[in-house]
Amino acid sequence: MADGVEVVPARRGRAIRLGAGQALRVVNTHGSQVVDTWAFIAHDMDEFLSMPHLHATLGGIFPVVGQPLHTNRRRPILLLEEDTSPGRHDTVIAACDMHRYALLGCRDYHDNCTDNLHAALAAIGLRSAVTPAPLNLWMNIPIGADGRIAWAEPLSRPGDHVTLRAALDCVVVLSCCPQDMIPINGAACTPTEVHFEVLG
Repeated sequence: MADGVEVVPARRGRAIRLGAGQALRVVNTHGSQVVDTWAFIAHDMDEFLSMPHLHATLGGIFPVVGQPLHTNRRRPILLLEEDTSPGRHDTVIAACDMHRYALLGCRDYHDNCTDNLHAALAAIGLRSAVTPAPLNLWMNIPIGADGRIAWAEPLSRPGDHVTLRAALDCVVVLSCCPQDMIPINGAACTPTEVHFEVLG
């Protein structure tokens, strides 16, 4: 990998500090990995990227290149500057947690994005009292005309990437979703690592 490129290991999370104007490029290295993504205002963890508020400003459920992504106080926090994938990213589904895996029949502890979020924040000395609904990069959740959803494989390809530019000083958390019981991480149901780079 090139200088400056870092890894989010499979089934784990990373927190990255961005100054206003900096950008984060996230690469779907193997093409089928869903990445739960959060952003918090650096000096106020009570303000964060919010999917319900995003829906109102987008007028839809899919992020669009060139449009800002808003917080729960309706301020732009990130801009989706670039997206080489087909553009299907989920903004509807909550982060997986131990309760989700229990409902799927898992009796033992299962790695999950909720715990990854809080562990990643703790690793840089931060905490959040809540688990906001994430922007699920590359997660493909088709919604039918009747309003019902399906759990589909990602449409992304190896090397597809998105670039998110910070509008405000913020902390972005990426979690390589550990889901291995349904095919949101591809037909093989095998979580993989992704790579990222902070750009000026």
